[in-house]
Amino acid sequence: MTLSRRDFLKVTGSAAAGVGITVGKATHAEAPPADVGRATLPYVPKVIGRAGQMKNNVPVAFTFPDPSSPCAVLKMGTPVPGGVGPNQDIVAYSTQCTHMGCPVSYDPAAKTFKCPCHFSTFDPERSGQMVSGQATENLPAIVLEYNAKDDTVRAVGVEGLIYGRQSNLL
Repeated sequence: MTLSRRDFLKVTGSAAAGVGITVGKATHAEAPPADVGRATLPYVPKVIGRAGQMKNNVPVAFTFPDPSSPCAVLKMGTPVPGGVGPNQDIVAYSTQCTHMGCPVSYDPAAKTFKCPCHFSTFDPERSGQMVSGQATENLPAIVLEYNAKDDTVRAVGVEGLIYGRQSNLL
């Protein structure tokens, strides 16, 4: 008996699909239970400083959410969107440019983060908004919490994707 190409593909395709469904069910049954509905990553909070010790317009470097993620926290001196602390003026951002991952540096005179590689600039007073240059996305903002009892500022999350990653946690 000879099979046409079409009949051969029908038979082998059906068999492959059946095996795939069987393997998929077995794999799915063995997977650990998921945190249904979770939309954020499980970041480990990190104390990054005390609000009273931060100086206006002077960046302080830290890493978050892991040692491979350089960031900077700034006390802007005036309330800003997303700011925390007694004056709602403390913000933090990833210091990797969203264009090609070059390290951005803070320019206190212009109050902007600047990328030396392709000249993108970002405004920390406007949620890390990209102002000019090759970048097409804002700097990822580090979500901060302020504890008035001990005056600490903690990093608790990231809004936006850190350059070069599929997920913000390694």
